[in-house]
This record gives sequence, C-alpha cells and structure tokens, in this order.
Amino acid sequence: MQIHQIQFATPEYDEALHLRYEVLRRPLGLEYTTEQIAQEHDQIHLAAYDASYQLVGYLNLTPVNDAVVKMRQVAVAPPRQGRGVGKALVEAAETLARSLHFKELQLHARETAVPFYVRLGYTTLGDAFEEVTLPHFKMVKNLSS
Repeated sequence: MQIHQIQFATPEYDEALHLRYEVLRRPLGLEYTTEQIAQEHDQIHLAAYDASYQLVGYLNLTPVNDAVVKMRQVAVAPPRQGRGVGKALVEAAETLARSLHFKELQLHARETAVPFYVRLGYTTLGDAFEEVTLPHFKMVKNLSS
C-alpha cells in the first residue's frame, strides 16, 4: 500500500471525494455542499492506494492553529475495511503532522469508531454530541511523545 498527499481539485481528489461520499454520506442520505468542498482547498489530503493503484482510503488534515490539526473525513473502501488501511492512514497522518510541527491531533469520531482510535492512542474528551445525524466523540492525541 502507498499513502501520499493528493491535491485539491484534481482527478485524484475527485475520486477521493466519491469514496468519502459512498462511505460517509450516502448511507446517511447526505450530500456534500459546494461550500463544504470549497473549504477544503487549502487542507491536507492523504490517499491510500493498493498495489494496483486503486484508491482504498482517504483522510483530511485541517490545521486549527499552529499547534493543533484536526483529522477529518476518514474513509476506507468497504472491501478493505478491517485490513489495516485505516490504521496505516492514521499513522501516516500523525507522522506528517509531527513533521509540520503540530503538537496535537484532534478528531470527531463516530461512536462506532471510538474503539479503533483508542487502540491507536487517542483519548475521548467529554460527552457524545450529534454530528451528521450520528453520535460522535471528540478525541485527541498528543503528538509530542
């Protein structure tokens, strides 16, 4: 598997947007708005590809401030879920965030994904809240250690 940064408004980004829609939005009956997509122009986009260069996963890193970056839109193609793609993407995102001198990685995890992030060293902060019609938890990881 190869993981690398892709650029906004490219064919690779469009393919990743389609994957995100199929995995994260379509099951909830939700669409992405033009405004939501436009806000991603200056964000960091990581994509995972298998040996035949098929897209198998994606995530987005959005800087919050000089010290904190937020991981968003983590999506793995259904046939590849449970096979280490998500873990590899998160680890690549952490490595990249450290290299960019971020000290903390934050995310909003769907309730069903909390155990996955706990296994990767993330801590839950606060109570559940609703986002995109589902319960989520704020989670954080210190990148300094």
